[in-house]
Amino acid sequence: MASLTVVPSSSSASCSRPTTSPRAATTPKPALSSASRLRTNTRSLRLLAVPGALKRTPQRKRTCEARAIETSVSENAETEILPKANPLSTDPNAIASNIKYHAEFTPSFSPYKFELKQAYVATAESLRDTLIQRWNETYKHFTRENAKTIHYLSMEFLQGRALLNAVGNLELKDAYSEALRKLGHDLEAVAEQEPDAALGNGGLGRLASCFLDSLATLNYPAWGYGLRYKYGLFQQTITKEGQQEQCEKWLEIGYPWEIPRNDISYSIKFFGEVVDSEDGKKKWVGGENVSALAYDVPIPGFRTKNTISLRLWSTRVSAEDFNLEAFNSGDYGKADEAQANAERICYVLYPGDATEEGKLLRLKQQYTLCSASIQDIIARFKERSGGEVNWNAFPTKVAIQMNDTHPTLCVPELLRILIDEEGLSWDQAWKITQATVAYTNHTVLPEALEKWPLIAFQKLLPRHVQIIETIDEQFMKFVASKVDKTELEAKIASMRILENIDLPGSIQSLLPPKPKKEKVKKTSEPATKVDGGKSFLSAVKELVGTAKSAVKELVGTAKSAVKKVIEEEKEEEVDVEVAPQKLAGTVRMANLCVIAGHKVNGVAAIHSEIVKEEVFNDFYKIWPEKFQNKTNGVTPRRWLNFCNPELSAVITKWLGSEEWVLDTKQLAGLRNFADNQELQKDWVQAKIARKEKLAAYIKTKTGYTINPNALFDIQVKRIHEYKRQLLNIMGVIYRYQNMKKMTPKERAAKYVPRVVMFGGKAFATYWQAKRIVKLITDVAATINNDPDIGDLLKVIMVPDYNVSVAEVLIPASELSQHISTAGMEASGTSNMKFSMNGCVLIGTLDGANVEIREEVGEDNFFLFGARATEIAGLRADREAGKFVPDPRFEEVKKFIRSGAFGDYDYSELLGALEGNSGYGRGDYFLVGYDFPSYIECQDKVDEAYRDQERWTRMSIMNTAGSYTFSSDRTIHEYAKDIWDIMPSPVA
Repeated sequence: MASLTVVPSSSSASCSRPTTSPRAATTPKPALSSASRLRTNTRSLRLLAVPGALKRTPQRKRTCEARAIETSVSENAETEILPKANPLSTDPNAIASNIKYHAEFTPSFSPYKFELKQAYVATAESLRDTLIQRWNETYKHFTRENAKTIHYLSMEFLQGRALLNAVGNLELKDAYSEALRKLGHDLEAVAEQEPDAALGNGGLGRLASCFLDSLATLNYPAWGYGLRYKYGLFQQTITKEGQQEQCEKWLEIGYPWEIPRNDISYSIKFFGEVVDSEDGKKKWVGGENVSALAYDVPIPGFRTKNTISLRLWSTRVSAEDFNLEAFNSGDYGKADEAQANAERICYVLYPGDATEEGKLLRLKQQYTLCSASIQDIIARFKERSGGEVNWNAFPTKVAIQMNDTHPTLCVPELLRILIDEEGLSWDQAWKITQATVAYTNHTVLPEALEKWPLIAFQKLLPRHVQIIETIDEQFMKFVASKVDKTELEAKIASMRILENIDLPGSIQSLLPPKPKKEKVKKTSEPATKVDGGKSFLSAVKELVGTAKSAVKELVGTAKSAVKKVIEEEKEEEVDVEVAPQKLAGTVRMANLCVIAGHKVNGVAAIHSEIVKEEVFNDFYKIWPEKFQNKTNGVTPRRWLNFCNPELSAVITKWLGSEEWVLDTKQLAGLRNFADNQELQKDWVQAKIARKEKLAAYIKTKTGYTINPNALFDIQVKRIHEYKRQLLNIMGVIYRYQNMKKMTPKERAAKYVPRVVMFGGKAFATYWQAKRIVKLITDVAATINNDPDIGDLLKVIMVPDYNVSVAEVLIPASELSQHISTAGMEASGTSNMKFSMNGCVLIGTLDGANVEIREEVGEDNFFLFGARATEIAGLRADREAGKFVPDPRFEEVKKFIRSGAFGDYDYSELLGALEGNSGYGRGDYFLVGYDFPSYIECQDKVDEAYRDQERWTRMSIMNTAGSYTFSSDRTIHEYAKDIWDIMPSPVA
């Protein structure tokens, strides 16, 4: 939209018409198009958004444009909307006035414009008024009730856009749509201006955000805690070179949803040393100090007044830390060094940790999250306690959930504060800590079970190292009391926190005596010498190896010589030890979580079994009662009701109410109508509407035109070898090869039109993942421009996949690929979102796929691939050279190497699929093994999609079976089985 500008008087002295020719003067003015009329009306409304703007220009000096606008306003505006603060109103006129009020009186932009960005910020601020009022009421209520509260710590919260979620949860969408229409704007167009909050990357962060939505909706007392990353992970662009990264810009124009809490900040210490104080306590002194400042983001519940908070920490130092002397002397780097070091902590999510500096920065991030959050939790507990604090009551009022291993440091930090600052004994502090914290495991990948160099810990957090050493020693003594002495050393090696560190003396004494070390004979040199010092026996041995005839001649002499040597030599026994190379000491964060947490849970049934039987089996044998399963879930509000309004309307129509949004068990009722022709017709129309929207989005973002009538096949996940986007694209290549061998008639008979879409980011330094993205883009460029193939096959790499993109992709999906190597995906949540939106899945028996298949029915899920129980054996067979690759798989690799998709060298990517063992070799993720069953399963997909009645029924059954995968169900289970908290609704 054009902006409104008040023209200076010098350029508007006259409003006379310009001189025109007689012909021009008599030429009739063309009728305005509807788009032109809309632009004129919008300019008029924009002027009204700045009361008095027209009056500022004297009558004689007004421009012709200003007069035209005034005329347009009087002719086209419904009513003049005056700016007025109406923070709690639900009336569209009052909401419009409140939006205008924020545009004028809390402006982030020039007051002479009310374009889309300005409209977005003013609308967000208007909604924030309601959220703040509800937020204040909620936490006043929680304080009065002094209810036990869950504090959810996570390095990621992948929130997505807040505007549509807020108007949806507050049930104000229609009111805000009407209010913005009165101001000349469309709600969806305004919402598009909001950047995604760059606070996460994948399923870990999205799960955390779903949990906050459910906690608020179900009225549980809760806080979320995270970091306020300035630049996020990265913004992804896709070029002919593959993936390119640049910083996220989500804070560039401010974030209207956040509320800075300038009165809430905590000191965070790094480095320094630990000294013994006069009272015998440990004191952490010196080092570097930064401040963590709180920013609150309100999280509204659905159909409830309860609004909880996501508290994000940002780091800074005080003005006193700016070195003015250095600045004035020209040493600007030194002058700002403290501030730069502090701000750097919250710059980027998951900074590269290949260097020592990168490792220290990662640890700083994790400690900042934990220390600031623990200090905040303790401050609130003490405030609610009033007079004398009963620390033994702490676990009855506070629950802390560690979302993966990133918040592990909350364990030693809680202990440090309780012991060093509050004066509790070790035993009391440890008992409180164990009763308070719990741990969710999200991975079975060894590299994701964090280990940090002990030397980095000692440098950055010296007091915490002492605390961890005490926990470690105490735990080893506990293990010694539980296992047979013959197993103790092996168990300690597996379970202790500190790896590759010498055992303390107290533990050494508990180990059984070591067997005598192997003894060998050390002989003195025989007296008899030949050939420059060699023993005669050695000479004999040489002769034996060179000529039989010489041996025969000397055998008698040799026997005598050997006998003489044995008699003369002195025997001397010595210990022989080969000193192994000393490995660097590490801190095993997952082991610390399991030892400290009173509960440990996996996130899908199969994953939780792997956690118990493999990852933490030794711990499980000692503490079976600690381990639980809590299958993940997603919020049905954002991931069905709001993002897929067409399908939601169909569901509501056939179920008879909207109660399913809060009680997803009602979705199962769709099974009763799955064969109903009218429902199937409604279902298909809803799906087509979303497919058309996605096709328009793809055209805008990539330039490719896709056919909405084709099968939309989507895989959106973080790019990783175990998630096997490589298997998917190799399957596409195989399909393309076959198509090229066929006549057009044969192609049409064999294959249904298909658009294969990928979305996801490869970590900036994960080169193999980036090669996979490059291959996808190269294959897309070739296939999408092949006139022989046309609309029968298209490949799309959707750039910069995030929550908002997912909200366009998922509702339009028909087939979704969840094809990780069995046993390697903890759960997944995108599989739940796809299924909830009526998408049929193709996948392995991995993560939550297992439970989804059980709920939706085996006939409504395309299954292929090795089972988790087979993986170890298959890898062993591969290492033994027993694997024989399928000829079709070899043909695809050969085709890639042929240059069919460009001249990029894919040898390193394909090399990982070859050989039998070795680093980066041997096809660890079993792409080659699963390839035959995968492409055969894809043939079954084509067959099913041809029968649209069957496919639509499969789609309906997926939505009906998705009811159990609501995050509401998951949160109820956490609340009951782990946190011991109760709902506390605001009246």
